Amino acid sequence: MNLQIISDFICPWCWIGESNLDRALEQTGLESQVRVHFVPYQLNPDMPEQGMNRREYRSAKFGSWARSQAMDAQVTQAGAAAGLPFNYELIEKTPNTFAAHRLVWREQQDGGDARPLVRAIFRAYFALGLDIGEPSVLADIAAPFNRDRDETLRFLASGEGVAELLSEQSQARQDGVQSVPSMRINQQILSGAQPVSVFAQVLKLGRVA
Repeated sequence: MNLQIISDFICPWCWIGESNLDRALEQTGLESQVRVHFVPYQLNPDMPEQGMNRREYRSAKFGSWARSQAMDAQVTQAGAAAGLPFNYELIEKTPNTFAAHRLVWREQQDGGDARPLVRAIFRAYFALGLDIGEPSVLADIAAPFNRDRDETLRFLASGEGVAELLSEQSQARQDGVQSVPSMRINQQILSGAQPVSVFAQVLKLGRVA
């Protein structure tokens, strides 16, 4: 069964949705039968490479810091229900996520299961408040997955994977993807952080298809 996940690392609903999907795979016993491919979809493709102060960015985007905090509180509650810790008070910067997507691309190119790495990047940002746009932070995140830190820094300083990721991202937009997470299970597309039960139902249908 082919499963495509289109997401971005600054999207809290992507973390929640992917966590629910993982639980559905475990419940249905289909985890070993699914081939997962992550597709990058930057919500802020024009974000400066060094990122921006989160309070300033979110206040400008949503009209006020108070509105941003209210949205964060809603997400934190939803995350707690899914067993995910959102610690927004630790996050100082809204990062450019392209480098993080490149790490996932490299993992997939090497034939590895990128899901553990994806989970680690989400946790680093939302739970620990780390700047996942910073190469040294990404090198630390990748290290537990048998990735030499210096080699990761060399990879991120190179142009490897850049054209391929830009092409994938462009293709997703051409295919009509306008929000994340979007998940394609065989030929069926699900948008949003669906409940575990919904993912499980679609997975079972996909197994029959």
